[in-house]
Amino acid sequence: MDPVNPYRLHRRQHGASRVLRRSILVLCCITGLFYQASAADEQSLEYQVKAAFVLNFTKFTEWPSSAFPAVDSPFLICILGMDPFGGSLEQIIQGEAIGGHRMAIQRINRGSRPQGCQVLFAGQAEKDTRMALADLGAGVLTIGEGDSFLQDGGMISFIIENRRTRFDINLKAAESAGLKLSSRLLSVARTVKP
Repeated sequence: MDPVNPYRLHRRQHGASRVLRRSILVLCCITGLFYQASAADEQSLEYQVKAAFVLNFTKFTEWPSSAFPAVDSPFLICILGMDPFGGSLEQIIQGEAIGGHRMAIQRINRGSRPQGCQVLFAGQAEKDTRMALADLGAGVLTIGEGDSFLQDGGMISFIIENRRTRFDINLKAAESAGLKLSSRLLSVARTVKP
């Protein structure tokens, strides 16, 4: 029988523990990547759903004729600041038209004044939406995220409730801008603030 060499045994144990540590590290990295990927997929899905809602909001809203500078003007959906849709809004409006106006997207940098928009989307990352909304004037449907958006003067605010996308409506703000929201849209809102 071969006597056990303590040095060789220590090297084997040290090598095995090093392999175990590397395996655990790789497993943690893979698990972390899956978690990040699933969180990103969940956010991507959230904004695909919100993009579909935005399109449907336009179909259940009536704009005054003064909202369009010319007969052939595009129907502009303006996104203020960071665009959280990641291309899903562009895909969903492709080939769509409202009242004979083809739909288009315009991205607006912070600090720039939105002009010619029929819809303005301000994501949750936007700070001081109250000032941006105050400068808009009539004929612009404002859509945002979170509880404070309606308090800042917004018209439709997305709310996540029980992992579902819902929305609240500030009817007075819409009517003040000369917009008419369909009773069908109002009936599916979570809440309607008169």
